[in-house]
Amino acid sequence: MIDCSQMKIATFNVNGINGRLPVLLRWLASSQPDVVCLQELKAAEENFPSMAIQSAGYGAIWHGQKSWNGVAILARGTVPQEIRRGLPGDPNDMHSRYIEGSVRDIVIGCLYLPNGNPAPGPKFDYKLRWFERLNSHAIALLRTNQPTVLAGDFNVMPTELDVYKPERWVDDALFRPEVREAYQRLLGQGWTDSLRTLRPGERIYTFWDYFRDAYGRNAGLRIDHLLLCPLSAQRLRAAEVDRDVRGWEKASDHAPTWIEIAA
Repeated sequence: MIDCSQMKIATFNVNGINGRLPVLLRWLASSQPDVVCLQELKAAEENFPSMAIQSAGYGAIWHGQKSWNGVAILARGTVPQEIRRGLPGDPNDMHSRYIEGSVRDIVIGCLYLPNGNPAPGPKFDYKLRWFERLNSHAIALLRTNQPTVLAGDFNVMPTELDVYKPERWVDDALFRPEVREAYQRLLGQGWTDSLRTLRPGERIYTFWDYFRDAYGRNAGLRIDHLLLCPLSAQRLRAAEVDRDVRGWEKASDHAPTWIEIAA
């Protein structure tokens, strides 16, 4: 069962949950997070491996999509209470990129923000619109005065410290000024970037491409974030990246990122 004195909350872009299931299960067993936000399931609703997740000791809610996108929230020893699936603001958006639930009275928003490349272009415009919808919903979440965590793959490197060679990324949709400004507007509402707050000057990454030995060269990006509302930020005790997981056989190109908050 969940340790009531603290909570370990993680985010992990699994890059295909069925193909990477052995990696996910191995990490769950070794790290034992209390809550996990997953992105890029790349599985239809009916193909989510719920039995394997349950056998590992986790309840789950998920929002799947065949071959693309997909998000889920896992909770150790319990099933998250679903609040919503899909980000408000565009009823025509069919992408499975957001799911929200509560675990032990903490609201968890799990998100997979669009990549947006190539930029400029329609995909980049969609990314900016999605970001504005996220910002609007984030304000509404703050107004509830409930402990809340927004966790996931944001597809944005907030500062030059979050990318191995900033000069090579100036025109990329993950680093363009419009996207970084949208992220800063989100923080300006009162959200805390947990990893950067506890590791202010450290060059730390959560993603390494499969090409050109990016992981071996530590040519990475920090694009997976856990943002805390003021109530949750007061309880922040630790923040870390399980970097070694990226080096496992058949691993995702992302590593799990996690925080610990006091009860």
